[in-house]
Amino acid sequence: MTLNMRDVHVRKMQNADLPRILQLLADDALGQLRETLQVTPHDDYRRAFTAIDADPNQYMAVFEKDDNIIGCLQISFIPGLSRRGALRGQIESVRVAANVRGNGYGTLMMVWAIEKCREQGCSLVQLTSDKTRKDAQRFYQELGFVPSHEGFKLQF
Repeated sequence: MTLNMRDVHVRKMQNADLPRILQLLADDALGQLRETLQVTPHDDYRRAFTAIDADPNQYMAVFEKDDNIIGCLQISFIPGLSRRGALRGQIESVRVAANVRGNGYGTLMMVWAIEKCREQGCSLVQLTSDKTRKDAQRFYQELGFVPSHEGFKLQF
């Protein structure tokens, strides 16, 4: 199967998409442990979406095929002083719907996201992936990402 952007429509997430995006985020072993799904999205999710939507340095992308949301990702454009004031693109929350995984949509989404970072003037694209997600790590390395740093988190 050859994919191109004509097969998939990309747009900025809207408030009405929130329930479907939360389903995507919860649709794996780690997501099931940390996401809360209910008929009406929890207010915490609504507040987060409002903040993301209002911030010009955030882009929550929704990928649709045949009017169905098949994937999502978030890009944060991070200005910094290091690397001569470089702008970084941080890609997170990459999810592909279970019923279309393995068909190249993840690659298509990431190629789109990398190009979006390039268009914004980023000189670096970075992402994190949980250490237990070996398939995801292999996927990102096949796209040219290098596991160059060790990440640290402090959870509250």
